[in-house]
Amino acid sequence: MSIYDDFEKNSANHAALSPLSFIKRTALMFPDRDAVIYESRNYSWSQLYKRSIQLASALNKNGVGKGDTVAILAANTPEMIEAHFGIPMSGAVLNTINTRLDSDTIAYILDHGEAKVFIVDGELAPQAAEAIKGRDVLVVDIADLQDNPNPNRIGTIDYSDFIKLGNESANWEMPTDEWDAIALNYTSGSTGRPKGVVYHHRGAYLMSMGVISDWGLPRHPKYLYTVPLFHCNGWCHGWAMAALAGTIVCTRAITPAVIYNAISEHGISHFGGAPIVLGMILNANDNDRKKFNYTVNVMTAGAPPPAAVLEGIEKLGFNVTQVYGLTETYGHTVMSTWNSDWDDLPQDQRAIMKSRQGAGMVHTDGLRVVDPNGIDVPADGETFGEILIRGNTVMKGYLKNPKATSEAFADGWFRSEDLAVMHANGYVEVKDRLKDIIISGGENISSVEVEGILHRHEAVALAAVVAMKDEKWGEVPCAFIELKDGKSVTENEIISFCRDHLAGFKRPKKVVFGVLPKTATGKIQKYELRNNI
Repeated sequence: MSIYDDFEKNSANHAALSPLSFIKRTALMFPDRDAVIYESRNYSWSQLYKRSIQLASALNKNGVGKGDTVAILAANTPEMIEAHFGIPMSGAVLNTINTRLDSDTIAYILDHGEAKVFIVDGELAPQAAEAIKGRDVLVVDIADLQDNPNPNRIGTIDYSDFIKLGNESANWEMPTDEWDAIALNYTSGSTGRPKGVVYHHRGAYLMSMGVISDWGLPRHPKYLYTVPLFHCNGWCHGWAMAALAGTIVCTRAITPAVIYNAISEHGISHFGGAPIVLGMILNANDNDRKKFNYTVNVMTAGAPPPAAVLEGIEKLGFNVTQVYGLTETYGHTVMSTWNSDWDDLPQDQRAIMKSRQGAGMVHTDGLRVVDPNGIDVPADGETFGEILIRGNTVMKGYLKNPKATSEAFADGWFRSEDLAVMHANGYVEVKDRLKDIIISGGENISSVEVEGILHRHEAVALAAVVAMKDEKWGEVPCAFIELKDGKSVTENEIISFCRDHLAGFKRPKKVVFGVLPKTATGKIQKYELRNNI
């Protein structure tokens, strides 16, 4: 033993890390600062803290305690923010459910997660109504009278009445073990039943602190919540805002008009979203746009954004930072941190640097790109390999699925199933999902690379490339394109455009025009496109 080993942890020198500590401190230090703004409603940090305690107390009075699950199906409203504090304060685990799921999948999640309480937004009640049939779960309605004077009600009590059952001065306890579960998030389940990803308090705390550190967040930021809070708990940004006494502006709709109006009315300094959100802003019509005289910081993730989109949106006054992660990593765990040595690069080269996903964030312990034998690929920016991650913001595991958990953590690393290359400066660049890579005549084709070229065309708003069966080559690229308003282009013109920028085997052999199917988080649903070839 070392002379430094003769100490024991005790309550004086050791406390479990939890993002719940943020709101308690901020409510004390900045009680009157705006915490949440939503249309005509707004709550200060003191009010939000008391409402969260009330929710926790009401849940406790209804038999909810440590280790129980409380599910919520809701848009980004104040109730959803309160759920991120009040449900863990009760000792329960927060299960946010994707708002676009069908009733059968919602029913599966309620059963699999063993939810004792289900909080339902009136706007989403129709799909929830079928899901609760025959299930022993207390249903609480969120009646958002601002958006709907006659909201759907399927529960036994309204949210506003439910939290009145609780005491805003009730005592609540921080977790004694930071490994305790704080949240349950389900994967998309596009190839089967979704898997339940379990987060712990320590990971949520460190993710929040990592966001603050690596994004360079100041105190009192004005944050527009365009990231769905059901998705990786909104990338943990709500908890980070509590640490900084920021102001969260909630919104149901995500449109260019909403974003520009929020910047104009509330002085929004930060927001996040998938690349599709960047495209919406870039392609907004003149009626929706509003001028602003400061830089708005945007975090983007979910799919690699084309360099052309990054270059275009920055000219409008938005500073984009790209991040990478998965549901299993609490959202982003890799960031394309800007290096001031690149400041003088030409605009197109700056966009290329920003289009790389980056290096591990401060809370990430390890990041590798490996070949099928588990050997690190050379840092040449060309050799494909799978991204492996480890650190404090990797999930506890998949709920009730030890086999999938074991497979995901093979050899002490989390296997992402994403293909990337490693650059000389340690930055990874995602090339494709393993399931999305196109292998044509033995050659690997990155759908992301082809999509990046297509986005350079002046008529293209969105592009997605998938594999199409081919008798000679096995499979070849097929492009699906959503055009900008008022623009037109033919299939031959698109293929001709690609001829100038891509090797012959990488060019799309077929082009389909139309509106692309998207998830609630803005990702293009490629599996649906494959079914329509």
